[in-house]
Amino acid sequence: MSTKGGNRAIIAALAANLGIAVTKFVAWALTGSSSMLAEGVHSVADSGNQLLLLLGGRRAVRAADAEHPFGYGRARYFYAFVVSIVLFTLGGLFALYEAWHKFSDPHPIEGRWWWVPLAVLALAIVMEGFSLRTAVHESRPSKGEQSWWSFITTSKSPELPVILLEDLGALVGLVLAGFGVSMTLVTGDGRWDAIGSAAIGLLLVAIAAILARETASLLLGESAGPGVVAAVREALVGGGVTSIIHLKTLHLGPEELLVVAKIEVPSAATAADVAEAIDGAERRVREAVPIARVIYLEPDLRHAVAG
Repeated sequence: MSTKGGNRAIIAALAANLGIAVTKFVAWALTGSSSMLAEGVHSVADSGNQLLLLLGGRRAVRAADAEHPFGYGRARYFYAFVVSIVLFTLGGLFALYEAWHKFSDPHPIEGRWWWVPLAVLALAIVMEGFSLRTAVHESRPSKGEQSWWSFITTSKSPELPVILLEDLGALVGLVLAGFGVSMTLVTGDGRWDAIGSAAIGLLLVAIAAILARETASLLLGESAGPGVVAAVREALVGGGVTSIIHLKTLHLGPEELLVVAKIEVPSAATAADVAEAIDGAERRVREAVPIARVIYLEPDLRHAVAG
């Protein structure tokens, strides 16, 4: 994933959510709609999440130091995980609480401002649609031939999957809010508004759970994908490297890969031959997989390991 592409999607989502949040809170203040309040808090949570993703991107580019010799690339994973927590607590749990509160004391949407929630929801759908369109456009080069679900669950870069799920969840949430508000206006029963808020809360909790699972896996450390591992294996062999005995990879960040391998060298090779073989193997790996920033190769003999 291009970092610039991820930032463009984040900024588009942030601009949309800030504008939407203001209009939703205005609609809630004028009508007292529970669904509008839940959606307003949802937009605030999403705006905060986008700021967290931008912060994670800035912290990840810091140079390696003595305390963090492999750099700060995983900061992007950490802040993406925090996003899932914020979405769960501030977005999902608040919407569920508001639904419970409204269901306990339902009241219809009345007065001359009854049309405001519907107008706000229509405007929000347009703005969220633009944000989702930007995220989809920026994701296509990295997605390739994968399905969208596969891209979200296998991507080593957290920003675009997070924005895609947030924007999709926002659009579905707006539809749910529209259902709750419309049924409340038609029936005069405020419990429909509470049902809309509860559905939004359950949706956000589900999205937060998916994000938490995927970003936690990245934070704990994931290996490179099968295609990347195959490219590393092919690049290692040759030029004095007879075969690969062991190979392990680990993402230090979305665009930083650690490669550790035990390689077989000829038994008659001199120290100079081995050094030359290792240098050549490192060069080939970096040419084949540019994100392979840190490479450790240990020469060995196959028969010595077998014993």
